[in-house]
Amino acid sequence: MQLGMIGLGRMGGNIVRRLLRDGHTAVVFDQNPEAVAALVEAGALGADSLEDFVQKLALPRAAWVMLPAGPVTESTVKALSGLMQADDTIIDGGNSFYGDDVRRAGELKGQGIHYVDVGTSGGVWGLERGYCMMIGGDKAAVDRLDPVFATLAPGIGDIPRTPGREGRDPRAEQGYIHAGPSGAGHFVKMIHNGIEYGLMQAYAEGFDILKHADSENLPPERRFDLDLGDVAEVWRRGSVVSSWLLDLTASALAGNEELDGFSGYVEDSGEGRWTINAAIEEAVPATVLSSALYRRFRSREHASYSDKLLSAMRKGFGGHQEPKA
Repeated sequence: MQLGMIGLGRMGGNIVRRLLRDGHTAVVFDQNPEAVAALVEAGALGADSLEDFVQKLALPRAAWVMLPAGPVTESTVKALSGLMQADDTIIDGGNSFYGDDVRRAGELKGQGIHYVDVGTSGGVWGLERGYCMMIGGDKAAVDRLDPVFATLAPGIGDIPRTPGREGRDPRAEQGYIHAGPSGAGHFVKMIHNGIEYGLMQAYAEGFDILKHADSENLPPERRFDLDLGDVAEVWRRGSVVSSWLLDLTASALAGNEELDGFSGYVEDSGEGRWTINAAIEEAVPATVLSSALYRRFRSREHASYSDKLLSAMRKGFGGHQEPKA
C-alpha cells in the first residue's frame, strides 16, 4: 500500500523505513531536504513541496502527518485539506490534543475528506520493535489503512495471550486498536502518556530512596551501600515491577550510576497536563498522575537524583534531550 509521510524526524522516518521494508511504497516530504534524501535512498519517492507531495500520491490518497502537536500540525492539516479531495485521508500520528481531532474531523467531513488520529507509542525503537497504535476515525477509513497499521504494529511476539479474549477484536493483541471515532485514538494515547508519567516517577523515587540508603542521617547499622545497577538488573528478572521502563533504567545505570550526563531538568510534552484536565472534567481523582506532573515542574527549579533518572528514561525511550543550560 502507498502512504505519504510529512515529517521525517525520529519517528516519522522510521515509520517509513518499516513500511518500505515490508513492501509498501511511500511518498515523503520534510522541510529538511537531507531527511527527504535519506528516505529516497531507502526507496521512498521524495517531494519538494506539499503540492508536489499531494500530486505524487495515488488516489485515494493517504497522507500521514508526523509533526509536533500545535500550530505546525494545524497549519499542515489545513494546507493539505486545500490540496486533497473527497475520499482522501489525512492521518495525524503525532501527539495532538484529542479535542483538535474532533474539530478537524468535523471541518473535513464537509469536503468528504477522512480524518484519522493515531496515538503512536514506540519512540526511537519502533523501527525494530514496532509501534503500539491507538486509532480514531470512521470505520471505512481505518479499515482501508489496515495494511499499514498491520505492518507498523509489533505483532503478538512472545507475549502470552490473555485468557478469555476469544472472539474479541484480534488487532489488539497485534498491537493496535480502532478505539472509536475521531479523537478517540489520541484520547487513549493521552491517558497512556499520563500513566507513563506516574510509572516513571515511581521508579525514579524508588531508586532515589535506594541511592540514599547510606545517608549519614541513618544509624550506622541501617546504612546500605547498594549497587543500583544490580538492583535494576535483578528486578528485570521475574519481578512484578519489570517493564520496558525498568529495562531503560537498568541500561542507564549500567552506563553511569551517578547519571553525570543528566542535569535532572525534566520536560513535559503536554499530554500529562491534558490528562489532568480530563480527570478534572470527569471528576476522577488522579493523585499519582497529577503529582508526577507537578514533580516535573519542580525539577526545573531544583533537580534531584530522581529527576536525573527521569531524564535518563526519557532519553532511552524517546531520544529526548535535556535543554541546554
